Amino acid sequence: MLYSEKVMDHFSNPRNVGEIENASGVGTVGNAKCGDIMKMYLEVEDGVIKDVKFKTFGCGAAIATSSMATELIKGKTIEEALKLTNKAVAEALDGLPPVKMHCSVLAEDAVRAALWDYAEKNGIKIEGLEPPKEHEEESEISED
Repeated sequence: MLYSEKVMDHFSNPRNVGEIENASGVGTVGNAKCGDIMKMYLEVEDGVIKDVKFKTFGCGAAIATSSMATELIKGKTIEEALKLTNKAVAEALDGLPPVKMHCSVLAEDAVRAALWDYAEKNGIKIEGLEPPKEHEEESEISED
């Protein structure tokens, strides 16, 4: 499997790894099928993401997408961070192999889960933000 130089760089030298104590929002997502688990921590001040950290248990692509997602939302407003898509994460990494695109989906969902937690803790409604999705194992397609 071939990875871009950016994927390899973010895997080998991930940015924003760690935890934020007393984070404004924390989101955890995982995929039972591949075993990847991402935890995203946000520090929000005046509607702006001042700091973001992550902890990911998973493959190289999962670590790289987590790292890139943090880079893409750091310093952004909540509204801007909410516009982050898995496609934007993959493009920022110069692409991902098709079998690893689910990692970019997890990164997007981890950001959204952390934003949801922030909104819940502060009793606010963020337009366009929905409760975190469950990442379940994909069922086998049966042929009748």
